Amino acid sequence: MEPLSKFAFNNNQRLMKPKILVTGGTGYIGSHTVVELQKSGFDVVIADNLCNSKKEIVDQIEKITGKRPKFEKVDLKNREQISQLFDKNTDIKGVIHFAAYKAVGESMQFPLMYYHNNLFSLINILQVMMKHNINNFVFSSSCTVYGNPDYLPVSEKAHVKPAISPYGNTKQMSEEIISDTVQTGNLRSISLRYFNPVGAHNSGLIGELPFGIPNNLVPFITQAAIGKRKILKVFGNDYQTPDGTCIRDYIHIEDLAKAHVAAIERLLKLKQKDDYEVFNLGTGKGYSVLEVIKAFEEATKIKLQYEFTERRPGDVPQVWADSSLANNELGWKAQKDLRDMMKSAWKWEKNLEAGKIF
Repeated sequence: MEPLSKFAFNNNQRLMKPKILVTGGTGYIGSHTVVELQKSGFDVVIADNLCNSKKEIVDQIEKITGKRPKFEKVDLKNREQISQLFDKNTDIKGVIHFAAYKAVGESMQFPLMYYHNNLFSLINILQVMMKHNINNFVFSSSCTVYGNPDYLPVSEKAHVKPAISPYGNTKQMSEEIISDTVQTGNLRSISLRYFNPVGAHNSGLIGELPFGIPNNLVPFITQAAIGKRKILKVFGNDYQTPDGTCIRDYIHIEDLAKAHVAAIERLLKLKQKDDYEVFNLGTGKGYSVLEVIKAFEEATKIKLQYEFTERRPGDVPQVWADSSLANNELGWKAQKDLRDMMKSAWKWEKNLEAGKIF
C-alpha cells in the first residue's frame, strides 16, 4: 500500500487534501458529501451517469462552496469508461462510492436491474482502483443489511440477516465483495451503514430530487404540502409500533455527509484499527411516520392531508441505530434534530417550486 507520508503532509505537518473521486456525486447524498469535502479542502472529481440526477447540481455545488468540482459523465457498468477516468486523473487518492439504485420497492419489481447495476458498478470500480494502486475506499451501505433486527437499537455487532429486498441484498453482497478484496492486502475500506437520510443543505440550493413518484417519506411530505400531490399516502398503520406506523432513525443529510469526510480522512491518516471497518450512522432515536408528519406540521405551520394505504413490500416495522462506535472512532455525531430536517427539506421544496434551482 502507498504510504500516507508520500502525499498527506507538507513541511508543516498539516494535512494536505488529496483528490477524491465521488461516484454518484450529483445524487442526493453524493452532492452534499462533495460540498463537505470541498469545504474541508479536498479536491473532488464527480463520476455520474445522471440516470437519477441532474448535471446542474454541479452548478449548485459551486454556488455553495465557491469551487466547481470536476465532473465526468461515466457509466460505472462500463469498465473502459472508468479506466479512462482514472487515466485522466492520476492523482486520485481515494474513492467514495455512492452510485447505485436505491429504492426498496422498485428493487422488488426489478431485482435483476438492481443486481446488475449495483454489483457490476462496484466490481468495476474496485478492479480499476487496484490497477491504479488506489487503496482507500468508502462505501455507501445501508441499515437494510440488518433486515428485521432482533434488538434495538442496532449495533454493528447485530447479525446480518437474509435481506428482505433485492436492494438490501445488493448492499450485503457489496460488503462481502469489499471485505474479500480487503483480504488481498490491496485495499483499505470503511462501509457506512446509514439509516434514513432526510433534509437538505441549509442554503436550500441542493436537496433530495426524486424523479417521478418519490420512494422516500419526506419528499412525499413536501410535495403534498406544496400541492404537487393531492394527498400523502402512509404505507401501513397496523405495524407493532405505538401508533401502528413504521419507525425509522432519520438523520440530517448534512450530518451524514460530514461522516463521509471523517471516514475518508480516517483512511488517509491510517487511523483504522482494521483494514475493513463498518460504522452505523444515525441519531440513535426512532420516529414513526406520524411523528415525522407532526414534526413537519409544527416546523412549517402547514396542515397535511394524509391517508393510510396498504403496507409496502420490503419495509421492516422499526429500526434505529446505535451509533456510538462512529461517535467514538470517527469523532462524528449527528447534530441536527428532526425539526431542522423538516425545515431544510421545506426550504428546498419551495425553491424548486419557485424555479430558483433549475
